[in-house]
Amino acid sequence: MNMNNFDNNFSNSPEVSDQTFLKPRWYEQKSTKVLLAMVLLIAVFRFGYQMGQEGFTFSPKDFKIVNSSGQPTQVDYGLLWKVLGIIDEKYIDKNQLDQQKILYGAIKGAVEATGDEYSEFFDPETFAEFKTELQGSFSGIGAEVGRRDGNITIIAPIDGSPASQSGLLPADIILAVNGETLENKTLDQAVRLIRGEEGTQVTLNIYREGRDVPFDVSITRAQIEIKSVKVDYRNVNGQEVAILEISRFGDDTENLFDQAVTDILKHGVSKLVLDLRSNPGGYLDTAVNLASDWLPEGTLIVKEEHSQNDVINYNSDGSNRLGNLKTIVLVDQGSASASEILAGALRDNGVSQLIGMTTYGKGSVQELVPIGDDSALKITVAKWITPNGQNLNHDGLKPDIEVEISEDDYLNKRDPQLDRALEEIIK
Repeated sequence: MNMNNFDNNFSNSPEVSDQTFLKPRWYEQKSTKVLLAMVLLIAVFRFGYQMGQEGFTFSPKDFKIVNSSGQPTQVDYGLLWKVLGIIDEKYIDKNQLDQQKILYGAIKGAVEATGDEYSEFFDPETFAEFKTELQGSFSGIGAEVGRRDGNITIIAPIDGSPASQSGLLPADIILAVNGETLENKTLDQAVRLIRGEEGTQVTLNIYREGRDVPFDVSITRAQIEIKSVKVDYRNVNGQEVAILEISRFGDDTENLFDQAVTDILKHGVSKLVLDLRSNPGGYLDTAVNLASDWLPEGTLIVKEEHSQNDVINYNSDGSNRLGNLKTIVLVDQGSASASEILAGALRDNGVSQLIGMTTYGKGSVQELVPIGDDSALKITVAKWITPNGQNLNHDGLKPDIEVEISEDDYLNKRDPQLDRALEEIIK
């Protein structure tokens, strides 16, 4: 599996989530103090648990952890082993306890206690689902979902998917699944409720801004196959314009993008609309490599800021195959993470305008770290800064030309955003 640099979100496991990822451990040796502390915690926990099987004789005291501000904090992890011992000794059905499940639950709790909605522990089952989704195939409704302001939110319905055909829109909030409320549910728990076998039906209770009351949407699940890059051509007042749509930055994106660029150059067009709407993100390296096709060698694409003021600059490799094409970028509320990096790089370097709506605002990066027994830890390690210094996290990119798409436009398959981009690009 090629895991080069995806939250989300893109739990943020599938039904699909918004992510941009750094390379995992087996691909690139990369560490941070935060990650080291988390791995140490997990290693100590596992050792303590094994000792606990012999009567919980191991009881570490006064653990010292240095947090990001450099101030020591005394933590007595003996409380953890004590609780495990009480469960093992007193729980009424202790012979039916799944100790592996208890271990995973403790790890998940530790990660959730960071308060970061994008950091997450994947047990083997959810990690396998997560990897399948990144490869572009899964069974579900076909929607990118994430957590926003405490709510499980539709980031983007995938074009042509059951979610899209049912009328779900970016920024829709999912209140309940099949009558089960999502209040106090983690994103992973919500995803598990939404996903299901092909041909089965799921009912989502939706809150949408502008409507007085929530409403139900019934969707028949399907096998979702995603090709992340598509190219089309439009003749506008005698001028041929290429429309290049990138729906995510996944395993197949760079290969499909190279094919699309070759086709665009063969057509000899001089104008290009890059459609990043409803693109929830993906691999960082892919976004950087694609940006290089518009930018001269050495041009800053994005800054990656870690703790302790460590900064990594990602610059163009200078492939610059599309640098001579007039380009306009389409974005909306579903454009997140890696798509915001690409859009921000092109605008800040004077390549393009942005048309559409303010982007999602997901400017942090997660590192995916296998930790044994086919499980993994996804942890936030950095934030993204555009070439002009904008922190992408939470704020999002405001378009140069704002164009809304109404619910009526969606239902009647009108696209005023694309229409405006085509109007601007032939000027």
